[in-house]
Amino acid sequence: MITNEIRPPAVAGMFYEREPVRLKNHIKTFLDEVNPPDIKGRIIGLVSPHAGYFYSGKTAAFGYKLIQNEKYDTVIVISPSHYEYFRGVSVYNGSAYQTPLGIVQIDQDLREELKDYNSVLEFSKRGHGREHALEVQLPFLQVALSEFKLLPIVMGDQGKDFAFSLAEVLAEVLKNKNILMVASSDLSHYYSHDIANSLDSRIEKLINNYDEETLIDELEEEKVQACGGGPIVTVMRASRLLGADKSKVLYRNDSSEASGDKHQVVGYLSAAFYKSN
Repeated sequence: MITNEIRPPAVAGMFYEREPVRLKNHIKTFLDEVNPPDIKGRIIGLVSPHAGYFYSGKTAAFGYKLIQNEKYDTVIVISPSHYEYFRGVSVYNGSAYQTPLGIVQIDQDLREELKDYNSVLEFSKRGHGREHALEVQLPFLQVALSEFKLLPIVMGDQGKDFAFSLAEVLAEVLKNKNILMVASSDLSHYYSHDIANSLDSRIEKLINNYDEETLIDELEEEKVQACGGGPIVTVMRASRLLGADKSKVLYRNDSSEASGDKHQVVGYLSAAFYKSN
């Protein structure tokens, strides 16, 4: 059932600044300090990490700087579900998401178009309540884009069938629309810096090779790790179906860059999928 409910911020003051001016300035500092590689084309999809900004804000900024001041009518943010498992994919059924920087309205027309695909999707709050992975993308988007509508999607099941089915649905409803997709994902968790680098460099290679087929197979075989692997694969496949022919990892690091602790780290990367000129 569709409601008028506004989803309030759940991790403001923990994953990022609660006070609006400080939050905006913090994000602007990240954006000012990074120099992403030049992308010659129209960006359709991004991968962005979702840890606290202290750890992954710099990495996220590499992607968001590339779209700064661009115009997208709607941004589709796809995240994993950290706090509840459910078999399926949940599109938020309320009217908006809120952050300290203001209200982001749901694209209700686009959501209505998706109702023909309820074999893949459900329209509910399931997965959205406490989920930080989706929320932490929004302040960056609010600073980089200013105005946009949102379609927030949480994957309760990130298996190959759901990832590819969701990609096909999105490609069908998003064709000829001015949209951006964002996959929210961190990489390996709590290995040493050296082991994490070995695991995460494999994901970097598969993204740079634009090989989502091998990536989802290796995720399911646990050869590599990404807590938002399903969203990454979904955005890779949907971007390709919408015309993207290039992919590029913009930056990769891990939590030791911020903390100095190389014994147990979490990996991060930022990547773009784009239609070359």
